[in-house]
Amino acid sequence: MTSETGPATAPSAVPEFDDPDLVERLVQLGGPALDHLSFGVIGFDSEDLVVVYNAYESTRAGIGPDRVLGRNIFIEVAPCTNNFLVAQRFVDEPDLDEQLDYVFTLRMRPTPVRLRLVARRGHPLRYMLVRPA
Repeated sequence: MTSETGPATAPSAVPEFDDPDLVERLVQLGGPALDHLSFGVIGFDSEDLVVVYNAYESTRAGIGPDRVLGRNIFIEVAPCTNNFLVAQRFVDEPDLDEQLDYVFTLRMRPTPVRLRLVARRGHPLRYMLVRPA
């Protein structure tokens, strides 16, 4: 028998960029499953060190995980985001879920993207999610 709360109302197996519960979904997925998402995922800790970097973002940015993991996102990885629009938001807002149009300029020609900045008070990681604009 099929219940009324079957697959039609269940969340999709693969999270989407706009999902309201995206942080929880990313935590549930974890590890290699993040490589199958259709957007970039950069997760960093309270000291801004990157601990999650998925294959989508690595391919789009042209920067391998060995050059990103364990490095400071705002100083070593993406210094073009070390400003009041992006980095300062994580300082000022412990509970953050905002989207903004942005242009990456480091190591590439200017590249328009849509960023989603996500942080949850008490959660060990904060996220910068990236998709083409």
